[in-house]
Amino acid sequence: MSDLEYPQELRYTAEHEWVRTGNDDVVRVGITSYAQDALGDVVYVDLPSVGDEVSAGDTCGEIESTKSVSDLFSPLTGEVVAVNESLESASEMVNSDPYGEGWMFEMKVADPGQLESLMDADAYVEGLD
Repeated sequence: MSDLEYPQELRYTAEHEWVRTGNDDVVRVGITSYAQDALGDVVYVDLPSVGDEVSAGDTCGEIESTKSVSDLFSPLTGEVVAVNESLESASEMVNSDPYGEGWMFEMKVADPGQLESLMDADAYVEGLD
């Protein structure tokens, strides 16, 4: 597990999603390197639609790999404002660059205070043991 990365500036969920804060209560969401490694080669991603209202902890999409299909969970409550359309034709970016080009969606958070409920990198990694 030591070869997997967990950037310090991100926040994490127990369901292996990461959250990068942005401007005006908009955050970017993806899955961690642990999640993509466990899934194996990602072959298809079903993302929420722009305008969807999502709630923290609820399923908002699916990630299909050569091994299995896994749910994508919303880490926070809010409205989806962008999706990574590149994943439709290049889902392998989830494996090759999970914290960069492999991001899933962006959302406008209903309550920015929710970010405090997410784990920092150290707590996330500790939970993997």
